[in-house]
Amino acid sequence: MIFNPEYECMDIDARKKLQLANLKNLVETLYEKVPFYRRKMDERGVRSADIHSLADIEKLPFTTKDDLRENYPHGLLACPKDRIVEVHMSSGTTGKPVVDEYTQKDIDIWRESMARTMAAGGCTRDDIVQNCYGYGLFTGGPGAHYGAMTLGAEVLPMSSGNTARQLMVMQDFGSTMLTCTPSYALYVSEEAEDAGIDLKKLPLSKGCFGAEPWSENMRREIESRYGMKAYDIYGLTEIIGPGVSFECEAQNGLHINEDFFYPEIIDPVSGKALPDGEKGELVFTTLTKEGTPLLRYRTRDITFFMREPCSCGRTTLKMHRLFGRTDDMLIIRGVNVFPSQIEHALFEIEETEPQYLIVVDRGESHLDDVELQVEVKKEFFSDETRGLEALRSKIEGVMKSKLQIAVKVKLVEPKTIERSIGKAKRVIDRRQL
Repeated sequence: MIFNPEYECMDIDARKKLQLANLKNLVETLYEKVPFYRRKMDERGVRSADIHSLADIEKLPFTTKDDLRENYPHGLLACPKDRIVEVHMSSGTTGKPVVDEYTQKDIDIWRESMARTMAAGGCTRDDIVQNCYGYGLFTGGPGAHYGAMTLGAEVLPMSSGNTARQLMVMQDFGSTMLTCTPSYALYVSEEAEDAGIDLKKLPLSKGCFGAEPWSENMRREIESRYGMKAYDIYGLTEIIGPGVSFECEAQNGLHINEDFFYPEIIDPVSGKALPDGEKGELVFTTLTKEGTPLLRYRTRDITFFMREPCSCGRTTLKMHRLFGRTDDMLIIRGVNVFPSQIEHALFEIEETEPQYLIVVDRGESHLDDVELQVEVKKEFFSDETRGLEALRSKIEGVMKSKLQIAVKVKLVEPKTIERSIGKAKRVIDRRQL
């Protein structure tokens, strides 16, 4: 379903004109109302009058997460404080949190973006949406809630955790759509199996999953366990929350809400623009935001653009599903490795559960050592050393072939790797770098 054909199927040239007009207005607003951006633009000698085409966006300065932290809490506010109606922020586990402040117009844009997102995943007013994203300052729960309500669907605001209750509600209320992180979706399916609940017999038929990178093989696993269609969605607190981009029924790339968010792909080292199809760092400019608009925000997420026409009829640019983040990328003996690459390879091995932990350390030889802890399915886990040794060798061989580095595999019993009700922690890096 297409929620807003006027903009989602808009003529590409007409959309570019709209983007340019909004970009010029944004640059002028930021120069006049946000001292941080006025200083940045003065350093570059650029003003709104210098923006003649969308390509001129490269004249403008980047914004980073450090910039947001340094301007905590209200340093990037671009409107009077009394116009702010809602505030969200990141957890701040690695420093001061980043803050996103919303006017009513910003909330309306968020509702629109998430309505498009959930409609693309098949959500209608006839659905019962079990929303297991976290509520509160985290944007996941409220974003999915706004989107479902805008579509007229019934929302069960469960938040994350209390999985036994999630399963009870899922059965008693006949939930038809699930929204949560993909890792939590897997955890719920494990708990359902232990409780003797066949998820395939429930009305659940679709789900919108995001907030962490996940592989195509994890999608297949979720779809198999639930008997549903699993759609990837993308967003981040700094830009608006979930709703920045989303998959349609083609499940081949995520459509970007380009009328609200202008995307770029850059080389993460040089900052230079990269051509379509080349993998790099994703950058967004919030074209219509009023509260805390951002100019060329470096997301640190790695992907590439796909411009070929989509079978769904939308004309918006698509981004490939995330490969990972620049700060999650592991450099092992000179080789760049993303956890999602390990996950994708692991899901092809039928004897293992979709739960793993990557432990990176520096050995006595001062070279990087990687230990991959993998759960073995209970039907394959036994005291027979020969069988487990053969499985371990098999996994190490697959990893060597896929990653081009040697990985030490440690097989562990089912349910021994810690589960997460939110974003899964997949890497422990013990190196003193």
